[in-house]
Amino acid sequence: MGSGYMLLALLIMGASWLVSSTLKSKFEHYSKLYLQNGMSGKEIAEQMLHDNGIYDVKVISTPGMLTDHYNPADKTVNLSEGVYNQRNAAAAAVAAHECGHAVQHAKGYQWLTMRSQLVPVVSFASNIVQWVLLGGILMIKVFPSLLFIGIVLFAATTLFSIITLPVEYDASNRALAWLKDKRMVNQAEYAGAEDALKWAARTYLVAAIGSIATLLYYVSIFMGSRERE
Repeated sequence: MGSGYMLLALLIMGASWLVSSTLKSKFEHYSKLYLQNGMSGKEIAEQMLHDNGIYDVKVISTPGMLTDHYNPADKTVNLSEGVYNQRNAAAAAVAAHECGHAVQHAKGYQWLTMRSQLVPVVSFASNIVQWVLLGGILMIKVFPSLLFIGIVLFAATTLFSIITLPVEYDASNRALAWLKDKRMVNQAEYAGAEDALKWAARTYLVAAIGSIATLLYYVSIFMGSRERE
């Protein structure tokens, strides 16, 4: 099982690297595809919010690259510096995607609600889970329950990764539908936005697959120890 897991882990790491590299390349490429309407990421975001009847969400700039996110706690769409001020297809895609989360929040989208409820649990679990799992493996003969506790904690982070998938795909679908329906972009710009968001979504897919595989690995260790008792 150990060698099989190592092979699977290497494959997932390779897939993660490939997707991340491709995503970065895609965004660099579509950052050179400037919008004919001349709107910045900030303006795109504000327009999408208003078109969906949302006026209590602020669009703000946040440091870093690909640090864009929607914060439901304070109702802010946080756009990275490379998106907030830029006027290209990549910026439009990201800005609209993050506003897609704001629309989900406003409409009570159940998967976003579930993910938000899990945030405190996952924040706690993420800080200690690796140490609990390591201790559980080292002490599996004398204290097998510790590994079980680690598995439960890791299962919470895995569930979070799985729930994230429909949330992210739905936000992209909302973004692309709005960009198309409101004619915010031309055909070439839309194709670029769609391609960029497709690769962004794949990063979450690979992460979820990796988390599931790792969870199953720890479960197999725990079950194996039980069978040897």
